[in-house]
Amino acid sequence: MTGKVAVHDVKGKKITDLSVAEDVMKFEVNIALVHQVVNAYLASRRQGSANTKTRGEVSGGGAKPWRQKGTGRARAGSNRSPIWRHGGIVHGPRPRDFSVKVPKKMKQAALKGVLAEKLRDGNVKVVESINWQKPSTKAAVELLTALKAEGKVLAVVQDEHENIGRSFQNLPHVKVVSAGQLTTYDVLNADEIVATKTVFEIVAKERLS
Repeated sequence: MTGKVAVHDVKGKKITDLSVAEDVMKFEVNIALVHQVVNAYLASRRQGSANTKTRGEVSGGGAKPWRQKGTGRARAGSNRSPIWRHGGIVHGPRPRDFSVKVPKKMKQAALKGVLAEKLRDGNVKVVESINWQKPSTKAAVELLTALKAEGKVLAVVQDEHENIGRSFQNLPHVKVVSAGQLTTYDVLNADEIVATKTVFEIVAKERLS
């Protein structure tokens, strides 16, 4: 089947349809693959910057606190021993990289699958063009209302710092992402996807072909 995606103006009125290739509309979601890709994405977002200092990194500890014998106290070689106050930490967290590498083709297949699912469900809203001369949250709200885009919305733009992206950024339920940075997680986490015709064609060419 050849799919159709309605193209609207900024008032929500349907203008025309865009054709979507048959192989895209039939492309099935591989749940296991999507799960793997999303887990890898979330793991890569972890900072892994927690850090503690070992006895070799804390300051002090150069001289032996007291002589080895004759004081009646326990032997001590350094005041930076882990058993001393302000001493080093044993087996504490260290900086690490949590990222997981996933082959590029697997990422592409997962993204293509979730995008195809959104298309089949009618959750992709395409706008003919948006010509906002300056950022306007009010205009962004009016557009979403006209398109009946409810819930979590993913606004896909050419440049997230352009007027369109900046117009959406104050809305808590809207995430703005550039077409080149679109991820499987972003698509899964959104109820509706909004894009201009130009951006949709870019995504269709680069991510759905």
